[in-house]
Amino acid sequence: MMWALWWVWMAAALALGILEMLVPAFLFLGFALGAGLTGLTLLFGGGLALWLGASLPRLLVYFAVLSLIGWLALRKAVGVRHGQVKIWDRDIND
Repeated sequence: MMWALWWVWMAAALALGILEMLVPAFLFLGFALGAGLTGLTLLFGGGLALWLGASLPRLLVYFAVLSLIGWLALRKAVGVRHGQVKIWDRDIND
């Protein structure tokens, strides 16, 4: 039951955060937030933590939902601005 340990999720969040710094594509930050929030839930969650920790599929769905919410929030905060258009002013072959 390694997946039910809070520090495993926090270590995963740290690893995903470091990966985001190495691959700056705004790709892994939502997953890092989801893993961090899952770890905090397992640490401080009480009954919810016991219910989640009892089943790997429940825990993975919880992580996926938190990751999606985190990614959408980050996209809203720092993503593409409304009406922003990319204008190409030179060719790649120039």
